[in-house]
Amino acid sequence: MEEKAFTDYYETLEISPNANADTIDRVFRYLAQRYHPDNSKTGDHLKFSEIVQAHEILRHPEKRAQYDLNHKRHSEFGSKLVEEANDSEVLEFDAIIQEKLLSILYVKRRRNMQNPGIGNLELERLSGCPREHLEFHIWYLKEKGWIGRLDNGLLTITVSGVDKAIIEHRRIHSAKLLTDQHTKNVMSSI
Repeated sequence: MEEKAFTDYYETLEISPNANADTIDRVFRYLAQRYHPDNSKTGDHLKFSEIVQAHEILRHPEKRAQYDLNHKRHSEFGSKLVEEANDSEVLEFDAIIQEKLLSILYVKRRRNMQNPGIGNLELERLSGCPREHLEFHIWYLKEKGWIGRLDNGLLTITVSGVDKAIIEHRRIHSAKLLTDQHTKNVMSSI
């Protein structure tokens, strides 16, 4: 789900969403005077326009009530973002998906150098990663230079991506060996 651009008029006016009409008008007058384009010291046409727009919405009870519904939805969306950002499992899962995508593209290139590409739908099916999340991972891997697009539009792993896939495989394999060795030592001491 893509969040549309939202302007927080309470933030624009630097007031609480619980502010009463008198407070809204008082703060508006102060900020409008401060940022008015005719003010040679602090004038800011863009900021002034934002303040006027915020005041126009928040000073009318009907417009404010409608805006408050959108403000509440946006605040809930922000809370969900923070909740997800604090969930370390999300980052770990993303790292696993990215390793999987690189591995799939690595094997595809190794098996068929003449036709090393995979389309988005096929990559989605092979990785088990839904399209809306796959777009993020493809963007990230492309920006890192680990994957690219062929002339026919298919995705393929780059030389840097091959190096990354091999390094990740070695790291995972080493961690597994260490864990297996630790488990073996614990079991033998029992």
